[in-house]
Amino acid sequence: MNRLRLTSFVYFLILLAVALLNYMPFIPTPDGKVFGIFALDIYDDALHFASALWAGGSALAGARASKFFLRSFGILYFADGALGLATGSGYLDLGIVHYGIQDLPLTFKILANLPHLTLGGAAIAASLAFSRDAR
Repeated sequence: MNRLRLTSFVYFLILLAVALLNYMPFIPTPDGKVFGIFALDIYDDALHFASALWAGGSALAGARASKFFLRSFGILYFADGALGLATGSGYLDLGIVHYGIQDLPLTFKILANLPHLTLGGAAIAASLAFSRDAR
């Protein structure tokens, strides 16, 4: 398995774990927040699960599919994190549509959007760094 496929498989595992966070004992707080920060709902869980399936399917399909997944996923998630950092609402969960621009503390916005910025940025970097593996 080359580096692109392996990276896509790792993303499959990460995204599957994120999709299951709400259903693990002792992870959500009594007010329904994961790690006290994220209020994930069934839509967020479905989005993370669909992303996990996309990552897993890409890893199985080959290096070119994995490169496409990493680049596309990376751009989508990084942009969502950047919008969330700037406005307090992302677009993947339609938060910008439902809640608009939110006046939230900067520390909270950083913590809430760091996962998408990190996962998105790392996916873009991997798609570029391991680009030759797709040939």
